[in-house]
Amino acid sequence: MILPGLSRPAGTIWCIGRNYAEHAKELGSEVPASPVVFLKPASSLLLDGGVLRLPADSKRVDHEVELVVACGPNPMMAVGIDFTARDLQEEAKKKGLPWTSSKGRPGFAAVGNFVPLSLPAEFELSVDGATRQRGSTKDMIFSVEKILEHLDRVYGLSEGDIVFTGTPAGVAPVASGARVEARLNGSESLLRLTVA
Repeated sequence: MILPGLSRPAGTIWCIGRNYAEHAKELGSEVPASPVVFLKPASSLLLDGGVLRLPADSKRVDHEVELVVACGPNPMMAVGIDFTARDLQEEAKKKGLPWTSSKGRPGFAAVGNFVPLSLPAEFELSVDGATRQRGSTKDMIFSVEKILEHLDRVYGLSEGDIVFTGTPAGVAPVASGARVEARLNGSESLLRLTVA
């Protein structure tokens, strides 16, 4: 899938967990000493105007608004939403299992249009017109530069890879029928979804 604003198909979808101290606190998690990395499959991508279909085996799907960075000679950025089946994630954590089932469902890696990377950046998310999350890259535990350096050094990044850089506090469930909207720097990048 070629994402809006990019000239090539998306590569690996990298995600960083607990990159904002207040979000780690609201989940009862420790602030990490190094980036917490997980992946999402390409089938989880969802674009502006799409419909997020809630999985039948989860009773709580949370929104997590984030800055998303596309790797390449001229890095690009977009607003994104990392959807999480929180109940399934908690079950996996208790058993010491990977988070894939809670993070990789269809539509769980939603992204808006990509624009040239410019930092610092601010982003927000609203549900049915009510603001739920606001964040700034100034509050990251690990900066975009440190995240990209870590991923490239440990795993190797390729042009076209996209990186979800973490969510601020304020994650909350979405319900069927909800309208979710995320914005980056006012309206540079937009993401509007309907939940079914």
